This record gives sequence, C-alpha cells and structure tokens, in this order.
Amino acid sequence: MTASATPETVTLRAHAKLNLFLRVLAREASGFHGLETAFSLVELSDELSVRRIARGVELTVEGVDTGPPNDNLAVRAAHLVLDATGNRFGVRMHLRKNIPVRAGLGGGSSDGAAALWAVNTLAGNAVPGHEILQFASRLGSDVPFFAARVPFALAWGHGERLFRLPPPPPAPVLLVVPDFGVSTAEAYGQLDAARAADPARGAVVLDPTALSGWGSIARLGGNDFESVLFAREPRLRALFERLAETRPLLLRLSGSGSAIAAVYRTPDDRNAAQDVLGQPDRVSFFATETMAEAPAA
Repeated sequence: MTASATPETVTLRAHAKLNLFLRVLAREASGFHGLETAFSLVELSDELSVRRIARGVELTVEGVDTGPPNDNLAVRAAHLVLDATGNRFGVRMHLRKNIPVRAGLGGGSSDGAAALWAVNTLAGNAVPGHEILQFASRLGSDVPFFAARVPFALAWGHGERLFRLPPPPPAPVLLVVPDFGVSTAEAYGQLDAARAADPARGAVVLDPTALSGWGSIARLGGNDFESVLFAREPRLRALFERLAETRPLLLRLSGSGSAIAAVYRTPDDRNAAQDVLGQPDRVSFFATETMAEAPAA
C-alpha cells in the first residue's frame, strides 16, 4: 500500500494478492478451516481515500457494487480503530475499485487493511502496529497479510500466523477472471464434501530454497480448491487448460476463485499468452506483476 497523507486526509493503494499454493486443512470445531499458503502481492490495486469528519463512518464506492456499506471490511475496520481511540472523530471514505470482487484476489480484505492503517494515521498512530494486526485477524483470514505490509509470506492457521520470506524475483502476471464470482463458503462446503470419502493428504516440505524461485514454487503443489471448482465450473477448467498451453512459470487458481493467475518470464510472454486466448466471451484480463518490495507506508 502506497500512502500520501495530510493532517486531514490519507490516500492508500490496497494491493491484490495471489495464493502461490493453498492447502486447506481440517475443519475445526469453530467451523473454520486451517490453511497453509504462500501469499504474494501484485501491483493491481484499489485506492482508498479517507478524510476526517466530525463523527460516523461514511463510504462511497466507485467501480463496482460491493454490497451494503456496513458489511464492507473497510467500514468495519474504520469502526475498530475509531472505537479504540475514543471516537474523537469520524471518517468519510471513498473507495475506487479496480480489483475484481469474489475472485479470490483479496480485494475486500486489502481494503479493510488499508482502512485500518489510514484511520490510525488520522488518529496520530494511536494504535500500536501489533494491535493493528490483531484487529486485522478479527476481520478475516487474508487481512493480516495485507496489514503486515510485506510483499511475500507464508501463512498458516487462519491466515493470522505469518512468516515473512524474501520474495521471488518480480514477474509478469496475467489474471484471467470470468464474469462469475465464487462464494467462499460454498467452495469450502464443496471441498469438505469431496474429501469425505478420501481425507488423506500428501507430504510437503517448505523451506526457503523451495520458495526462492518460480519453478520451485510451482512444484510445491497447487490450490486445493481447483479440483472441486473445475468440476463444478467447466468453463473455469477450460480457461485453466488453455492458459497451461501458454507455458507459464506458474499457474494457479487464486484463493477460492474465480480468478486464475499465470506467471510468466517476460511481459512479452504474458502478452503473447493473452493473444493466444483471444477475446473469450464474459472473461476479463488484467496484466500486472508480482511485487518484490514492501508497499510504502
């Protein structure tokens, strides 16, 4: 997240993420699943501007419909910081959406993390950084990664346990996003049903060497949601298979979908892949790249 601030206004970029691999573990008594994943930030981002007002929390959204404002993670995040600092003022937020929604790219979670830091800046950084991370964990499993302001990390638990690692070299990415979203709750339910008959999991070794380059990351395994979502959405499987023919360094469904991310050696390779796919109906393309530097505060 790149920031420019005045005493009354803060503007932040809220970046999207990729899951370079994603293993979904057992469902816990709480109803949530444990996970193991590697997060990578990409340059594609929303923009959140936050201004001080007398009281309350207001939100306007430009670009796409994100649903009721009170359900928006940016609004919930703003309330957490304002409550913690005595509600001495309110905020008016304007969110410009560039990240597709319900695509597994973490746009809503990134917006929530951006709101935590922006409102805290307007409050004179009254909330210590380690408490901001605790607020993030209350908002959702992806939010701590975005709130940590790192470009690349291993995550486990519910995404609240993070281990920062040096990122692989920045690389061009083609995001292929069909015109339908995927409900995270439904995706987990389908995964649970598919595993009921065969719950066994294979072994995996995670070490810095395995996560230092795109080839070795690709060999770690895929995304556990791919099999169940490809079975349900043949069009998604077809897009994945066509992208595989363009020989990317790494090809993954991101999160619980529906975005597919292909990582290439060069921008020319990425552009050539998009030319091969042409202009399929009801599909959007986003050219971006992974980040090797931490977002500016």
